[in-house]
Amino acid sequence: MTSTRCSPTDSVASSSAAPRHRRVAEAGYLIDRQLGSGAESAFCRSIAHGDVVVEVLSTADYLRVADLVDQYADFPLGGTDASLMAIAERLKLTTVATLDGRHFHAVRPQHCDSFEIVS
Repeated sequence: MTSTRCSPTDSVASSSAAPRHRRVAEAGYLIDRQLGSGAESAFCRSIAHGDVVVEVLSTADYLRVADLVDQYADFPLGGTDASLMAIAERLKLTTVATLDGRHFHAVRPQHCDSFEIVS
C-alpha cells in the first residue's frame, strides 16, 4: 500500500512533537465532525500503521506559503491551504484530499496544471 502524506502546519525549528500532535488532533476532530467517529479512528490507525505520513513544513515550504498567501490575498488563500499546496508541490503530488476544494481549484500549482481533488 502506498502511503499518503498530510500536512500539519508544524514548526520545523521546534524539536518538540507537540505542535504536530495538536494538528493531528485537530484533523481528527474535523474528520469526526464531518465523517463520524469511524472515520476518525480509521485516520488514527492509518497514521499508526504508516499508511498516512504526517509531513512537516520545511523552510522553503514556509517561503512558498508566504508567496501563495501574498499572490492570492484577494481570494483570500489562508496559510493552512497554502501549506498543503506547498508540500504537494515539493513532493510533486497532484492529488489532494480535502473537505473544501475551492481554493485548490483556483490555484495553479508550480509542478502541474491543476490539483486533482478527492473529497
